[in-house]
Amino acid sequence: MNERYIAAIEVSTSKIVAAIGKTKGTGALDIVAIEQEATPEGGVRYGIIQNLEDTYSSVSKIFARLEQRQNVHPRKIKGVIVGLGGRSLKNITKEVSLTLSEDTEIDDDILVRLKDLALHSAIDNTLEVVDAVPRSFRVGNSETSSPKGMVGSHISGIFDLIVCRPELTRNIRRTIIDKLHLDMDGFVVTAMATGHLILTPEEKRLGCMLVDMGAETTTVTIYQKGSLHYFATIPMGGRNISRDISSLGVVDAKAEEIKITSGNALVEHDVPNLSINNLKLSEISNLVVARSEEIVANIIEQIEYAGIKDSDLPGGIVCIGGGFRLKGMLELLEMQSGLNVRRGNLPEYVRIEDSRSNNVELAEVASVLYAGATLSDKESLCMPEKPVIPPNGVLELDIDEEPEKPDPKPAPKNKTNIFAKWGKGIAGLFGSPEDEETDLLDE
Repeated sequence: MNERYIAAIEVSTSKIVAAIGKTKGTGALDIVAIEQEATPEGGVRYGIIQNLEDTYSSVSKIFARLEQRQNVHPRKIKGVIVGLGGRSLKNITKEVSLTLSEDTEIDDDILVRLKDLALHSAIDNTLEVVDAVPRSFRVGNSETSSPKGMVGSHISGIFDLIVCRPELTRNIRRTIIDKLHLDMDGFVVTAMATGHLILTPEEKRLGCMLVDMGAETTTVTIYQKGSLHYFATIPMGGRNISRDISSLGVVDAKAEEIKITSGNALVEHDVPNLSINNLKLSEISNLVVARSEEIVANIIEQIEYAGIKDSDLPGGIVCIGGGFRLKGMLELLEMQSGLNVRRGNLPEYVRIEDSRSNNVELAEVASVLYAGATLSDKESLCMPEKPVIPPNGVLELDIDEEPEKPDPKPAPKNKTNIFAKWGKGIAGLFGSPEDEETDLLDE
Protein backbone atom coordinates (compact mmCIF):
# COMPACT_ATOMS: atom_id res chain seq x y z
CA MET A 1 0.00 0.00 0.00
CA ASN A 2 1.14 3.51 -0.78
CA GLU A 3 2.38 5.71 2.02
CA ARG A 4 0.41 8.85 2.74
CA TYR A 5 1.62 11.88 4.67
CA ILE A 6 -0.64 13.98 6.88
CA ALA A 7 0.13 17.33 8.51
CA ALA A 8 -1.69 18.60 11.59
CA ILE A 9 -1.45 21.66 13.81
CA GLU A 10 -2.77 22.52 17.26
CA VAL A 11 -2.87 26.18 18.28
CA SER A 12 -3.17 26.93 21.99
CA THR A 13 -2.55 29.82 24.32
CA SER A 14 0.88 28.62 25.45
CA LYS A 15 2.28 26.90 22.35
CA ILE A 16 1.72 26.03 18.72
CA VAL A 17 2.54 22.42 17.85
CA ALA A 18 2.61 20.90 14.36
CA ALA A 19 3.37 17.33 13.35
CA ILE A 20 3.69 15.21 10.23
CA GLY A 21 2.60 11.60 10.23
CA LYS A 22 2.89 8.72 7.78
CA THR A 23 0.33 5.97 7.31
CA LYS A 24 -0.24 3.06 4.96
CA GLY A 25 -3.92 2.69 5.78
CA THR A 26 -3.36 -0.20 8.18
CA GLY A 27 -4.62 1.67 11.25
CA ALA A 28 -1.10 2.50 12.44
CA LEU A 29 0.42 5.98 12.35
CA ASP A 30 4.08 6.92 12.47
CA ILE A 31 4.71 10.48 13.64
CA VAL A 32 7.90 11.34 11.77
CA ALA A 33 8.42 15.00 12.70
CA ILE A 34 7.21 17.42 15.37
CA GLU A 35 7.99 21.09 15.81
CA GLN A 36 6.64 23.72 18.18
CA GLU A 37 6.95 27.36 19.13
CA ALA A 38 5.79 29.32 22.15
CA THR A 39 2.67 31.25 21.23
CA PRO A 40 3.45 34.99 20.85
CA GLU A 41 2.25 36.95 23.87
CA GLY A 42 -1.35 37.98 23.26
CA GLY A 43 -1.42 36.06 19.98
CA VAL A 44 -3.99 33.52 21.18
CA ARG A 45 -6.48 33.87 24.02
CA TYR A 46 -8.66 31.01 25.24
CA GLY A 47 -8.06 29.16 21.96
CA ILE A 48 -9.00 32.04 19.62
CA ILE A 49 -6.29 33.63 17.46
CA GLN A 50 -6.12 37.33 18.34
CA ASN A 51 -3.09 38.46 16.32
CA LEU A 52 -3.10 37.02 12.81
CA GLU A 53 0.32 38.34 11.81
CA ASP A 54 2.17 37.06 14.90
CA THR A 55 0.49 33.66 14.64
CA TYR A 56 1.27 33.47 10.90
CA SER A 57 4.92 34.22 11.61
CA SER A 58 5.17 31.44 14.23
CA VAL A 59 3.34 28.86 12.12
CA SER A 60 5.42 29.60 9.02
CA LYS A 61 8.62 29.07 11.04
CA ILE A 62 7.31 25.75 12.34
CA PHE A 63 6.35 24.53 8.86
CA ALA A 64 9.68 25.63 7.41
CA ARG A 65 11.52 23.57 10.04
CA LEU A 66 9.26 20.57 9.43
CA GLU A 67 10.01 20.67 5.71
CA GLN A 68 13.73 20.57 6.44
CA ARG A 69 13.52 17.48 8.64
CA GLN A 70 15.26 14.43 7.25
CA ASN A 71 12.11 12.28 7.21
CA VAL A 72 10.18 14.97 5.32
CA HIS A 73 12.58 16.74 2.91
CA PRO A 74 12.21 17.44 -0.02
CA ARG A 75 8.43 17.22 0.38
CA LYS A 76 6.45 20.43 0.83
CA ILE A 77 3.39 21.00 2.99
CA LYS A 78 0.39 21.78 0.82
CA GLY A 79 -2.46 21.25 3.29
CA VAL A 80 -3.05 20.85 7.01
CA ILE A 81 -5.63 19.51 9.44
CA VAL A 82 -6.34 21.86 12.33
CA GLY A 83 -7.32 20.89 15.86
CA LEU A 84 -10.01 23.05 17.46
CA GLY A 85 -9.98 23.85 21.16
CA GLY A 86 -10.87 26.75 23.40
CA ARG A 87 -13.30 28.24 25.86
CA SER A 88 -16.18 28.74 23.41
CA LEU A 89 -16.49 25.03 22.54
CA LYS A 90 -19.41 23.14 24.10
CA ASN A 91 -22.12 20.64 23.19
CA ILE A 92 -25.81 21.10 22.45
CA THR A 93 -28.05 18.01 22.32
CA LYS A 94 -30.29 17.82 19.26
CA GLU A 95 -32.72 15.17 17.98
CA VAL A 96 -33.45 14.87 14.25
CA SER A 97 -35.44 12.33 12.25
CA LEU A 98 -36.20 11.08 8.73
CA THR A 99 -39.33 9.44 7.35
CA LEU A 100 -38.50 6.68 4.89
CA SER A 101 -40.32 4.40 2.51
CA GLU A 102 -41.77 1.28 4.10
CA ASP A 103 -39.21 -1.41 5.05
CA THR A 104 -36.16 0.64 4.03
CA GLU A 105 -32.77 -0.77 4.94
CA ILE A 106 -30.68 1.78 6.80
CA ASP A 107 -27.45 2.42 4.90
CA ASP A 108 -24.59 4.91 4.98
CA ASP A 109 -26.40 7.40 2.74
CA ILE A 110 -29.34 7.60 5.16
CA LEU A 111 -27.01 8.07 8.13
CA VAL A 112 -25.17 10.85 6.27
CA ARG A 113 -28.51 12.58 5.55
CA LEU A 114 -29.47 12.31 9.21
CA LYS A 115 -26.17 13.78 10.37
CA ASP A 116 -26.49 16.55 7.79
CA LEU A 117 -29.87 17.46 9.29
CA ALA A 118 -28.22 17.70 12.71
CA LEU A 119 -25.36 19.84 11.38
CA HIS A 120 -27.81 22.33 9.88
CA SER A 121 -30.18 22.47 12.86
CA ALA A 122 -31.38 25.88 13.97
CA ILE A 123 -29.30 27.10 16.93
CA ASP A 124 -28.17 30.39 18.45
CA ASN A 125 -26.88 32.46 15.51
CA THR A 126 -23.89 33.60 17.58
CA LEU A 127 -22.53 30.03 17.44
CA GLU A 128 -21.18 27.82 14.66
CA VAL A 129 -21.68 24.05 14.48
CA VAL A 130 -18.35 22.32 13.82
CA ASP A 131 -19.31 18.69 14.48
CA ALA A 132 -22.29 16.46 15.17
CA VAL A 133 -21.48 13.43 17.31
CA PRO A 134 -24.16 10.69 17.37
CA ARG A 135 -25.25 9.54 20.80
CA SER A 136 -28.01 7.04 19.96
CA PHE A 137 -30.49 6.12 17.21
CA ARG A 138 -34.02 4.78 17.04
CA VAL A 139 -35.32 2.78 14.09
CA GLY A 140 -39.06 2.34 14.50
CA ASN A 141 -39.45 1.43 18.17
CA SER A 142 -35.96 -0.04 18.59
CA GLU A 143 -33.14 1.99 20.16
CA THR A 144 -29.64 1.20 18.97
CA SER A 145 -26.14 2.59 18.69
CA SER A 146 -25.55 0.83 15.34
CA PRO A 147 -28.56 1.34 13.03
CA LYS A 148 -26.85 0.35 9.76
CA GLY A 149 -28.54 -2.72 8.29
CA MET A 150 -31.75 -2.37 10.29
CA VAL A 151 -35.10 -2.08 8.47
CA GLY A 152 -37.81 0.50 9.12
CA SER A 153 -39.82 3.42 7.80
CA HIS A 154 -38.59 5.97 10.34
CA ILE A 155 -35.20 6.76 11.87
CA SER A 156 -34.28 9.35 14.49
CA GLY A 157 -30.98 10.20 16.09
CA ILE A 158 -29.78 12.13 19.11
CA PHE A 159 -26.65 14.12 18.31
CA ASP A 160 -24.30 16.22 20.38
CA LEU A 161 -23.69 19.34 18.32
CA ILE A 162 -20.20 20.70 19.04
CA VAL A 163 -20.44 24.47 18.71
CA CYS A 164 -18.10 27.42 19.07
CA ARG A 165 -17.83 31.13 18.41
CA PRO A 166 -17.35 31.80 14.66
CA GLU A 167 -14.14 33.76 15.36
CA LEU A 168 -12.43 30.49 16.30
CA THR A 169 -12.65 28.93 12.85
CA ARG A 170 -12.64 32.22 10.91
CA ASN A 171 -9.29 33.38 12.26
CA ILE A 172 -7.73 29.96 11.67
CA ARG A 173 -8.87 30.06 8.02
CA ARG A 174 -7.47 33.56 7.63
CA THR A 175 -4.11 32.38 8.95
CA ILE A 176 -3.86 29.06 7.09
CA ILE A 177 -5.55 29.90 3.79
CA ASP A 178 -5.11 33.66 3.33
CA LYS A 179 -1.66 34.14 4.82
CA LEU A 180 0.08 30.77 4.48
CA HIS A 181 -1.68 29.90 1.19
CA LEU A 182 -2.27 26.31 2.27
CA ASP A 183 -5.29 24.04 1.83
CA MET A 184 -7.51 23.52 4.84
CA ASP A 185 -7.78 19.72 4.91
CA GLY A 186 -10.36 19.96 7.68
CA PHE A 187 -11.13 20.86 11.27
CA VAL A 188 -10.98 18.28 14.05
CA VAL A 189 -12.37 19.03 17.50
CA THR A 190 -9.35 18.18 19.64
CA ALA A 191 -11.39 16.97 22.60
CA MET A 192 -13.27 14.49 20.39
CA ALA A 193 -10.03 13.30 18.77
CA THR A 194 -8.28 12.74 22.10
CA GLY A 195 -11.31 10.92 23.48
CA HIS A 196 -11.19 8.57 20.51
CA LEU A 197 -7.44 7.93 20.73
CA ILE A 198 -6.60 8.11 24.45
CA LEU A 199 -9.62 6.42 26.03
CA THR A 200 -10.19 2.70 25.71
CA PRO A 201 -13.56 1.39 24.45
CA GLU A 202 -14.09 -0.29 27.84
CA GLU A 203 -13.58 3.02 29.71
CA LYS A 204 -16.15 4.73 27.50
CA ARG A 205 -18.65 1.89 27.92
CA LEU A 206 -18.26 1.90 31.70
CA GLY A 207 -18.41 5.69 31.95
CA CYS A 208 -15.38 7.91 32.34
CA MET A 209 -14.14 11.48 32.23
CA LEU A 210 -11.32 12.87 30.09
CA VAL A 211 -9.67 16.08 31.38
CA ASP A 212 -7.27 18.12 29.26
CA MET A 213 -5.69 20.95 31.28
CA GLY A 214 -3.97 23.61 29.20
CA ALA A 215 -2.65 27.06 29.99
CA GLU A 216 -5.90 29.03 30.09
CA THR A 217 -8.61 26.41 29.64
CA THR A 218 -9.45 22.92 30.91
CA THR A 219 -11.61 20.74 28.69
CA VAL A 220 -13.83 18.09 30.25
CA THR A 221 -15.57 15.36 28.27
CA ILE A 222 -17.68 12.64 29.87
CA TYR A 223 -18.55 9.35 28.17
CA GLN A 224 -21.29 6.88 29.02
CA LYS A 225 -22.39 3.71 27.26
CA GLY A 226 -19.64 4.23 24.73
CA SER A 227 -20.78 7.66 23.56
CA LEU A 228 -20.19 11.29 24.42
CA HIS A 229 -22.48 12.44 27.21
CA TYR A 230 -21.11 15.85 28.20
CA PHE A 231 -18.60 18.39 26.90
CA ALA A 232 -17.53 21.65 28.53
CA THR A 233 -14.56 24.01 28.67
CA ILE A 234 -13.56 25.63 31.96
CA PRO A 235 -11.79 29.02 31.60
CA MET A 236 -9.02 28.03 34.00
CA GLY A 237 -5.68 26.29 33.57
CA GLY A 238 -2.05 26.06 34.57
CA ARG A 239 -1.34 29.68 33.76
CA ASN A 240 -3.66 30.78 36.59
CA ILE A 241 -1.19 29.22 39.03
CA SER A 242 1.78 30.89 37.33
CA ARG A 243 0.07 34.28 37.50
CA ASP A 244 -0.53 33.84 41.20
CA ILE A 245 3.20 33.29 41.68
CA SER A 246 4.10 36.25 39.47
CA SER A 247 1.92 38.45 41.73
CA LEU A 248 4.67 38.00 44.33
CA GLY A 249 6.98 40.09 42.16
CA VAL A 250 8.60 37.85 39.54
CA VAL A 251 8.27 37.87 35.76
CA ASP A 252 5.88 35.37 34.13
CA ALA A 253 8.62 33.14 32.70
CA LYS A 254 10.29 32.81 36.10
CA ALA A 255 6.94 32.16 37.77
CA GLU A 256 6.30 29.28 35.36
CA GLU A 257 9.72 27.83 36.13
CA ILE A 258 9.17 28.10 39.89
CA LYS A 259 5.77 26.40 39.54
CA ILE A 260 7.22 23.39 37.70
CA THR A 261 10.39 23.00 39.80
CA SER A 262 9.11 23.88 43.28
CA GLY A 263 5.31 23.88 43.16
CA ASN A 264 3.10 21.16 44.63
CA ALA A 265 -0.68 20.94 44.36
CA LEU A 266 -0.81 19.02 47.65
CA VAL A 267 -0.48 20.64 51.06
CA GLU A 268 3.03 20.18 52.41
CA HIS A 269 3.27 20.26 56.20
CA ASP A 270 7.05 20.44 56.35
CA VAL A 271 7.87 23.19 53.85
CA PRO A 272 11.49 24.20 54.46
CA ASN A 273 12.16 27.77 55.57
CA LEU A 274 13.89 28.62 52.31
CA SER A 275 13.48 31.23 49.58
CA ILE A 276 13.63 31.25 45.77
CA ASN A 277 14.25 34.60 44.09
CA ASN A 278 13.53 36.22 47.46
CA LEU A 279 10.18 34.40 47.63
CA LYS A 280 9.46 32.19 50.60
CA LEU A 281 8.65 28.61 49.68
CA SER A 282 5.78 28.71 52.17
CA GLU A 283 4.16 31.62 50.29
CA ILE A 284 4.56 29.85 46.95
CA SER A 285 3.10 26.66 48.41
CA ASN A 286 0.02 28.45 49.76
CA LEU A 287 -0.72 30.05 46.40
CA VAL A 288 -0.18 26.87 44.38
CA VAL A 289 -2.31 24.74 46.68
CA ALA A 290 -5.18 27.24 46.81
CA ARG A 291 -5.39 27.66 43.04
CA SER A 292 -4.93 23.93 42.37
CA GLU A 293 -7.80 23.10 44.70
CA GLU A 294 -10.01 25.64 42.92
CA ILE A 295 -9.25 24.13 39.50
CA VAL A 296 -9.86 20.59 40.77
CA ALA A 297 -13.14 21.65 42.40
CA ASN A 298 -14.32 23.06 39.07
CA ILE A 299 -13.38 19.84 37.27
CA ILE A 300 -15.29 17.68 39.75
CA GLU A 301 -18.30 20.00 39.58
CA GLN A 302 -18.74 19.08 35.91
CA ILE A 303 -19.99 15.67 37.00
CA GLU A 304 -23.00 17.33 38.64
CA TYR A 305 -23.50 19.64 35.65
CA ALA A 306 -23.60 16.53 33.43
CA GLY A 307 -26.52 15.23 35.50
CA ILE A 308 -24.73 12.12 36.74
CA LYS A 309 -23.10 10.82 39.92
CA ASP A 310 -19.57 9.77 40.80
CA SER A 311 -20.77 6.15 40.76
CA ASP A 312 -21.65 6.57 37.07
CA LEU A 313 -17.94 6.85 36.23
CA PRO A 314 -16.38 3.49 37.13
CA GLY A 315 -13.90 4.07 34.29
CA GLY A 316 -12.44 6.92 36.35
CA ILE A 317 -10.71 10.09 35.16
CA VAL A 318 -8.03 10.21 32.46
CA CYS A 319 -5.80 13.28 32.40
CA ILE A 320 -3.75 14.89 29.62
CA GLY A 321 -2.33 18.34 28.99
CA GLY A 322 0.56 20.43 30.26
CA GLY A 323 -1.34 21.55 33.36
CA PHE A 324 -0.90 18.09 34.86
CA ARG A 325 2.87 18.45 34.83
CA LEU A 326 2.48 20.18 38.20
CA LYS A 327 3.58 17.86 40.99
CA GLY A 328 0.67 16.48 43.01
CA MET A 329 -2.10 17.58 40.59
CA LEU A 330 -3.11 14.03 39.63
CA GLU A 331 -3.05 12.93 43.26
CA LEU A 332 -5.15 15.94 44.33
CA LEU A 333 -7.79 15.17 41.70
CA GLU A 334 -7.94 11.55 42.83
CA MET A 335 -8.24 12.51 46.51
CA GLN A 336 -10.97 15.10 45.92
CA SER A 337 -13.02 13.07 43.42
CA GLY A 338 -12.72 9.65 45.04
CA LEU A 339 -12.30 8.17 41.54
CA ASN A 340 -9.42 6.34 39.91
CA VAL A 341 -7.20 8.81 38.07
CA ARG A 342 -4.59 7.93 35.45
CA ARG A 343 -2.43 9.84 33.00
CA GLY A 344 -3.46 9.41 29.37
CA ASN A 345 -0.95 7.87 26.96
CA LEU A 346 -0.84 7.24 23.25
CA PRO A 347 -1.75 3.70 22.14
CA GLU A 348 0.88 1.39 20.68
CA TYR A 349 -0.36 1.81 17.11
CA VAL A 350 0.68 5.48 17.20
CA ARG A 351 4.46 5.46 17.07
CA ILE A 352 6.70 8.48 17.55
CA GLU A 353 9.77 8.33 15.36
CA ASP A 354 10.88 11.81 16.44
CA SER A 355 13.25 11.02 19.31
CA ARG A 356 13.20 14.62 20.51
CA SER A 357 9.57 14.38 21.62
CA ASN A 358 7.61 12.50 24.28
CA ASN A 359 4.04 11.28 24.18
CA VAL A 360 2.97 13.13 27.34
CA GLU A 361 3.21 16.47 25.54
CA LEU A 362 1.86 15.20 22.22
CA ALA A 363 -1.55 13.74 23.04
CA GLU A 364 -3.50 16.57 21.42
CA VAL A 365 -1.64 17.02 18.14
CA ALA A 366 -1.16 13.24 17.77
CA SER A 367 -4.91 12.75 18.19
CA VAL A 368 -5.69 15.38 15.56
CA LEU A 369 -3.13 13.77 13.25
CA TYR A 370 -4.63 10.31 13.77
CA ALA A 371 -8.15 11.61 13.11
CA GLY A 372 -6.93 13.10 9.84
CA ALA A 373 -5.26 9.83 8.87
CA THR A 374 -8.32 7.67 9.58
CA LEU A 375 -11.24 9.93 8.65
CA SER A 376 -9.84 11.36 5.41
CA ASP A 377 -7.86 10.13 2.41
CA LYS A 378 -6.22 13.49 1.73
CA GLU A 379 -2.49 13.85 1.18
CA SER A 380 -1.00 16.83 3.00
CA LEU A 381 2.47 16.82 1.44
CA CYS A 382 3.72 16.91 -2.12
CA MET A 383 7.04 16.60 -3.92
CA PRO A 384 8.38 19.82 -5.46
CA GLU A 385 7.95 20.11 -9.21
CA LYS A 386 11.07 19.47 -11.22
CA PRO A 387 11.88 21.91 -14.05
CA VAL A 388 11.37 20.53 -17.55
CA ILE A 389 14.73 20.40 -19.34
CA PRO A 390 14.50 20.98 -23.12
CA PRO A 391 16.32 18.68 -25.60
CA ASN A 392 19.24 21.10 -25.92
CA GLY A 393 19.79 20.81 -22.16
CA VAL A 394 19.52 24.56 -21.63
CA LEU A 395 16.83 26.10 -19.47
CA GLU A 396 15.45 29.31 -20.96
CA LEU A 397 14.12 31.94 -18.65
CA ASP A 398 10.90 33.56 -19.80
CA ILE A 399 11.91 37.17 -19.24
CA ASP A 400 10.78 40.04 -21.37
CA GLU A 401 13.77 41.85 -22.75
CA GLU A 402 13.91 45.56 -22.10
CA PRO A 403 15.61 48.02 -24.46
CA GLU A 404 19.04 49.05 -23.36
CA LYS A 405 19.19 52.38 -21.60
CA PRO A 406 22.10 54.78 -21.86
CA ASP A 407 24.30 55.00 -18.81
CA PRO A 408 23.14 57.84 -16.55
CA LYS A 409 25.35 60.86 -16.41
CA PRO A 410 27.42 60.64 -13.21
CA ALA A 411 26.56 63.26 -10.60
CA PRO A 412 29.25 65.67 -9.48
CA LYS A 413 31.07 64.40 -6.41
CA ASN A 414 30.37 67.52 -4.39
CA LYS A 415 26.60 67.19 -4.92
CA THR A 416 26.07 63.65 -3.62
CA ASN A 417 22.51 63.34 -2.23
CA ILE A 418 23.23 61.95 1.25
CA PHE A 419 19.59 62.32 2.34
CA ALA A 420 18.50 60.21 -0.61
CA LYS A 421 20.86 57.44 0.51
CA TRP A 422 19.48 57.66 4.04
CA GLY A 423 15.98 57.52 2.62
CA LYS A 424 16.77 54.32 0.75
CA GLY A 425 18.24 52.77 3.88
CA ILE A 426 15.23 53.67 5.98
CA ALA A 427 12.89 52.35 3.31
CA GLY A 428 14.78 49.07 3.41
CA LEU A 429 14.42 48.85 7.17
CA PHE A 430 10.71 49.56 7.14
CA GLY A 431 9.69 47.75 3.96
CA SER A 432 6.30 46.11 3.70
CA PRO A 433 6.13 42.75 5.51
CA GLU A 434 4.51 41.32 2.39
CA ASP A 435 7.91 41.60 0.68
CA GLU A 436 9.33 39.03 3.11
CA GLU A 437 6.51 36.48 3.04
CA THR A 438 7.25 33.06 1.63
CA ASP A 439 4.92 30.44 0.24
CA LEU A 440 5.70 27.91 2.96
CA LEU A 441 3.11 27.94 3.17
CA ASP A 442 -15.75 21.27 9.88
CA GLU A 443 -18.76 19.98 9.91
